[in-house]
Amino acid sequence: MSGEDEIARLQAAIEELKRRLPRHSVRPAMLIELEELEEQLARAREAHRNAQADGGS
Repeated sequence: MSGEDEIARLQAAIEELKRRLPRHSVRPAMLIELEELEEQLARAREAHRNAQADGGS
């Protein structure tokens, strides 16, 4: 999977999870999942930027 594909997949997963979050009484597991996805997205974006800077795709 390319860096752009991974970024898009993670963004979609984050948006889907945010749609499922209840307005009140959010389960801790959902917040943990959201935090993990956001961390993965940040790492994927950084890796993609580094690959582009190195002349990769």
